[in-house]
Parts: sequence; C-alpha cells; structure tokens
Amino acid sequence: MPHTHRLDLLDPTLREWDAVVLHVDREQGIVLDRSAFYPGGGGQPPDHGTLLWGGTQTRIAGTRKGDDLYLIPAEGDPLPPVGTAVRGALDDERRTLLMRTHSGLHVLCGVVFRDFGALVTGGNMEPGEARMDFNLTEVPAGFKQTLEESVNVEVAADRPVEVKVLPREEAFAIPDIIRTATNLLPPDLAEVRVVDIIGLDAQADGGTHVASTKQIGRITVAKIENKGRGFRRVRLRLAD
Repeated sequence: MPHTHRLDLLDPTLREWDAVVLHVDREQGIVLDRSAFYPGGGGQPPDHGTLLWGGTQTRIAGTRKGDDLYLIPAEGDPLPPVGTAVRGALDDERRTLLMRTHSGLHVLCGVVFRDFGALVTGGNMEPGEARMDFNLTEVPAGFKQTLEESVNVEVAADRPVEVKVLPREEAFAIPDIIRTATNLLPPDLAEVRVVDIIGLDAQADGGTHVASTKQIGRITVAKIENKGRGFRRVRLRLAD
C-alpha cells in the first residue's frame, strides 16, 4: 500500500488540502495519500481537524504513526470509503498554538543550555503551556525572573527558525545537536531533521514550528520545581 505523503513536514503553515483515501478501518483509522496532520511525538500532541467529502464531515480526534499515518475518527462519525476524494482541514487555533509552544520550548532549551550548560531530561506540552526538565543541580537566586527575561529577549530578537534535513554524519557534526541527556535517535537513522533557531539553538527535532521567534509571543515562566537529585522542572505559559 502506498504511504502517506507528509505535508506537515514540508509546510507547517498548511491548514487545508485535497487528498484521496487509501485505507479505512474503524479501529486503526483512516490513511490518506497526502496529509498535514502531525501525528504527535517529541512531546508535541497530535493535530485535530476534519475531513470533508460528499457533503459529509468526519471529525479527526487524533493522529498516530504506525506503519503509516492513521487519522483517528471521532466516535460515531461516518467513514469515507477507500478511493474517496476528501478535503482535509486542521484545527488552526490548536496547531498554531502548538507550533508557538514548541518553538518556545526550543528557546527555553537554548537559553538554559547556553547560560547554565544543562541538558533536557524530559518535557511535555499542550496548546499554550508546557514543561521541560533539566539536569540542573543548582539555580542562582532570582533564577525564575532571570530566565523569563532571557527567553523573552530571544523571542523579541525575531530570530529565524529554519528546518533542514541532513545526512546523519553532517547533522552530528553540529556541536551539541542532541540536547537531551539521552540520545533518543535510532542508530540506523540515515537522515536527521534539524530545527535551527539561528544564533541560539540547533537540535534534532521532528515537530512543527513557527518561522521566527517573534511569532511565539511573550513567554511566562510560571513555576520552577525541584524534582530532586539535581533535576529542575520549568513550567511555561504563552501570553494570549
């Protein structure tokens, strides 16, 4: 069976597109020949949206990546038959907020690595809010305020956010390309997708991002938590 062409990785601004149904299963989901639905991964949740076909709507409540990209239909919604031409549409508000949030986490990661030399040990995000854990043994007085000021300086700098796919050897030649304490990339991965906030942070990443840091909007460092054994959790929120 042909595999889904991943439009989400080519153009994260795409919100509507035409496609054809390749496979349908109530439990597994719907497979399209072309899809802009991000399936989730790296802490970024999957997209939501709809498929429009023949005057009918199928709501997409989630997406997952197995041997292909499966769109999960909302319970009780009709399923388009194989071969049906459909119009896909993402929930724009959710996707845009997730892109801003994900790029905000990269700014946070870049600042903490630059200023404190700490690596990421975990993280998670929802639209507009997120957490990131660091192997940071000590924090100075006023750390929360200083960190918030530093990340917002980088946001206001309007740094371009560039995405490129590099051969593995070329990607690993970039200093500190892996910003997690454990390298999670499969050893047989031939190409590495790199997200580069120019002048601040370049790291391997598979998610969707805004085009420049200014599009993130103001970041609030909501809380710093001591998770024990030299780990700190940073919680952030985006301004509306």
